[in-house]
This record gives sequence, C-alpha cells and structure tokens, in this order.
Amino acid sequence: MSYKQIKWMILLIPTLTVGLWEYVRHQFLLPYISMDLGNWLTPVIVYVVSITLLTRLFFMLERIQKELEYEREAKAAFESREKMAKELHDGIAQSLFLLSVKVGRLEEQAKQGQQLDDVYSIKKTVHEVNRYVRQAIADLRYDPNVDQALTMNESVTLLGQIRKITKDIPVRIELDWSIPDDTFTDKEKVELLACIREALFNIQKHASASQAWIQGNGHKKCWNIMIRDNGKGFEMNPFERKDRYGLKIMRERMSELNFTMQFRREQQFTVIEFSKDGEMK
Repeated sequence: MSYKQIKWMILLIPTLTVGLWEYVRHQFLLPYISMDLGNWLTPVIVYVVSITLLTRLFFMLERIQKELEYEREAKAAFESREKMAKELHDGIAQSLFLLSVKVGRLEEQAKQGQQLDDVYSIKKTVHEVNRYVRQAIADLRYDPNVDQALTMNESVTLLGQIRKITKDIPVRIELDWSIPDDTFTDKEKVELLACIREALFNIQKHASASQAWIQGNGHKKCWNIMIRDNGKGFEMNPFERKDRYGLKIMRERMSELNFTMQFRREQQFTVIEFSKDGEMK
C-alpha cells in the first residue's frame, strides 16, 4: 500500500464509518435504539474502528516515513562520500602520481649507491601512500543501494569497516568483536579505524606473520581493542626509531581522544592495544 493510499484511508475510514452507522441506525434500528443511545454509540463505534484499523495504518505510515528518512540520509551521505572521494582523487592521488613520476626520473639520474637507496626508500613510501589513498577512495565510493539491509546493519559500522580491511590483508586474521557500534562517536570511529588499519598494514609489511587476531570487547564507559600477531616482533623500542612514524601517529591519535595505546611483546606474540578505562557495568 502506497503512502498516499494510507493517508486517504486514514481520512476516509472514520467518515465512512459514521455515515454507514447513521444510515443503518435511521433505516433499521430506530425502533430498537433510542436517539440518545444512538448518539452515545456513534463515538464508541468510531473509537473501536480507529483502534482496530487506523492504528495499523498509522504504524504503516510511520514505517514508510522512517524508510523515506533513511533513504534521504543515505543519499546525502553517499553524495558527501562521493565529494570526498573526488577531492582525494583530484588532490592527493594526483599529486602522489606526479611525485611517483618525478621519483622515477630521479632514480634514472641517481649514480651514487647511497642516493639510489634513498630513492628506493622514497619510491616505496610513495607507492604505499598511493595504495592507501586509492583504497580510501574505493571505500568511500560504495553503492548504498547494493544489499541495503547489509548497509543498514553492518557496512557502515566500525566492525563492518574492519572486516573490509581484513579482506585486503594477505594474512589470516581472526576477528572477535562484541563492542556495540554506538559506543563510539563518528570522530572516534574514524580515528580508531585509521589506527587499526595502520596496525594491520604494519603486520603485513614488517612482522612476517602468518596469523593475526583482533579482539574488541566492552561498552561506552570501558572498552578494549587488542591486535595480536605471531610475527618476528621487534628488538628495540619502536617509538625511539626515527623511521616508525606510523606508531607515533597512532599514539598521538589515541592521546588526543584520551584513549590509551600500548605496544608490547607477550611471549611469541606482538600486541598493540587500544583502550578506554572506566567502571565496568
């Protein structure tokens, strides 16, 4: 039943009910029902009809209005993501491409071994950032009309985004997540997702791991996210190394949100942990 049909039925049913009752009362029931009793029965009959029929129609109307509101919000969100993806592509991605071309020319011109090593390092970094930006563009340009139920329930959640990232990492990852999505604000989701993505990319690039685990549990006041891998680990404090910008940025992100970040070695596992302390329920 369409939205317009429901509105017309809500308007017509009480009117038709009163008209039909008055016709029956005056044509057939006057010898049996007094005028005063008939006048009292009229609002009662309208009330009963409203409870049995109009309540259902109002429920259908509210459901349709919610669906329309969701479609408007989804469309607005999709347009915003498309705009952001376009800005990324036209700005950062194109700049990275030009930088990659220039590094390629510099590589051809480099003659000394140390210079060539520096060029290789720059080129590797540019390629990694370029891949990261293009992955972000691909994530932004999703179709909200494809598998709408999944989009409403999972794809836009932090857990759904983490699952998408794990599919792009060539390491077997086990995911155990029980944190409600409304635990985090939109800003916190963005920052946490960036840190989790960086942690998984580090596992892929540096750890030589065959297995990783992501575990999240807690609620709004107290939660914990732990990422473990069975890789080779580290020999010195990685925060003291000049080339480990990713870990330092992750720690700064967590500090700005008043969250805690820990990076440690536990037996044969490397562990990175994000948490918010509070009184457990």
